[in-house]
Amino acid sequence: MSVAATELGTGSPWRRPYGRTTAGIFALTFLMAFEALAVAAVMPRVALELDGLRWYAIAFSAPIAASIVALVIAGAAIDRRGPGPALVVGLVVFCAGVVVAGLAPTMPIFLCGRLGHGLGAGVLGVALYVIVAQAYPDDLRAKAFVAVTAAWVLPALVGPVIAASVADTVGWRWVFLGVPVLAVGAWLLVRSAPSRPRSSSSGGSGGRKRLGTAMVAAAGVLAVSVGGQRIVRAWPVLIVAGLFAIVIAGRRLLPPGSWSARRGLPSVVGARGLIGAAFASAEVYVPLLLTLGRGLTLAQAGWVLTIGAVAWSGGSWLAAHWGVLADETVRVRLGAVLLSAGVGGFASVGLAGVPVLLPMALWGFAGLGIGMAFSTLSVLGLGYAPAGEEGRVSSALQLNDYLMQSTALALGSVVFALAGSDPVAVAVPLVLAAGMLSLLALVPAWRLRSPASVQCGSTAVL
Repeated sequence: MSVAATELGTGSPWRRPYGRTTAGIFALTFLMAFEALAVAAVMPRVALELDGLRWYAIAFSAPIAASIVALVIAGAAIDRRGPGPALVVGLVVFCAGVVVAGLAPTMPIFLCGRLGHGLGAGVLGVALYVIVAQAYPDDLRAKAFVAVTAAWVLPALVGPVIAASVADTVGWRWVFLGVPVLAVGAWLLVRSAPSRPRSSSSGGSGGRKRLGTAMVAAAGVLAVSVGGQRIVRAWPVLIVAGLFAIVIAGRRLLPPGSWSARRGLPSVVGARGLIGAAFASAEVYVPLLLTLGRGLTLAQAGWVLTIGAVAWSGGSWLAAHWGVLADETVRVRLGAVLLSAGVGGFASVGLAGVPVLLPMALWGFAGLGIGMAFSTLSVLGLGYAPAGEEGRVSSALQLNDYLMQSTALALGSVVFALAGSDPVAVAVPLVLAAGMLSLLALVPAWRLRSPASVQCGSTAVL
């Protein structure tokens, strides 16, 4: 399969026969995005009511760790059976997790619910990517990913506000308990999407080994996340051990050469991981720099994050519709440059003489850049997938995202903990470092080639 490199498709994924599937993909992505943003908004109240402030960081890292395990399991299973069964399993586990969290009488039970939510989200993430690969022709995939990206914008605009309002009126538990109702509607839309299983089967000892390796990677993510918060005395040991586990497990789970910019699929995986980690590492310090450094209110800082989210969606739309950007490799490289310029330019917010509107606008460039590059890399990855192995490739793309983003965030939190009485002075260099990370993404980005010009292998890619 290949991605059209010479011209962008002229059809629409919102028209027949794709409209119902596109609406379902949008609804499921919206559901997961809303849940993620809403949970972030009400977590302080959850931690206080359940007497679980000491578990606060784990409440966010636990679902990431669970998703890593789910990604590895789901990739191979979906290739064998198609994405249809995985949608059902993923939604059931996802909804069970949020219900357990919503009914939890104690923080440990709440964390169990978060683990279930993470497992379900990991399965759904792979299933949705494979549906895009199987339901749409090559020239519509980029436009299908526009729907995925756009599904994050509305939750970014209203999710935290709605969650806070629900928590204030009927209690935080209903932020979780209302999710299954939305999930049923989303599944009804997407259940008729194509679901083509692969005729051959795989698994056995190889599958068990990958599962064990995935659990090592998940443990590594938990270790660096907890260690990065410095909430235990042995935090340096946790970070070192976690990084070691991530490196060892990641090299076994990802396509060979993903971290050394090998041409083909590995360069796609590596570039996407670096770009995602750069944006995430900078984004966490945007509200802090705007509020503590420039005196903006939390609401005003939140609107800057919204600018980034809307620009992300806009970049994805341009990548799919603007004929000037028909070459996928050009889109990725341009996106990485825009991301680096936007993130690095936002760091100027730390300079008192710079009008605050300038770094706010530059953050929009960062969103535009990641939107342009990220969706294109998703399409390129599916283009490299041999027939019947879309699940494994989708799993690799998202797995590397989790590994690189969690590692970058944890290491950044360790440095930030050294801030003392001047957190702004430390946050600015961390944002600059994120900008350099996006520049580093140009190394694998420059080694990208269109799948149409590459002879793809079979299982050798993973």
